[in-house]
Amino acid sequence: MLHKPSGKHREIKSSAREAYGELAPAFVNYSENVLFGDVWRREQLSLRDRSMITVAALVAGGMTEQLSYHLRLAQENGASREELVEAITHLAFYTGWPRAASALSVVKHVLVTTEEE
Repeated sequence: MLHKPSGKHREIKSSAREAYGELAPAFVNYSENVLFGDVWRREQLSLRDRSMITVAALVAGGMTEQLSYHLRLAQENGASREELVEAITHLAFYTGWPRAASALSVVKHVLVTTEEE
């Protein structure tokens, strides 16, 4: 029997408006209404799974600028620091050592430093 979602996941706030609002209003609209308003709210994947997939994609693409936001979001969505570090360590063998090392530097700055404060 197929599970039918009973609703949507919680709303996730995009940081696009603060970052790009005046510069790129259409980008903000897509970020708020399509990406975080629809895609992230679909229940076929848990928010934790979506976060882990997103972190993996960012690490694989070497896109560390967006990684800080998504590491924090992943923790909000139930992923532990240890799980995120393990995922990045695993990715090192598939995406390249330098990309994983860069991602771990972001983890150290964003998650470890924040926890120590």
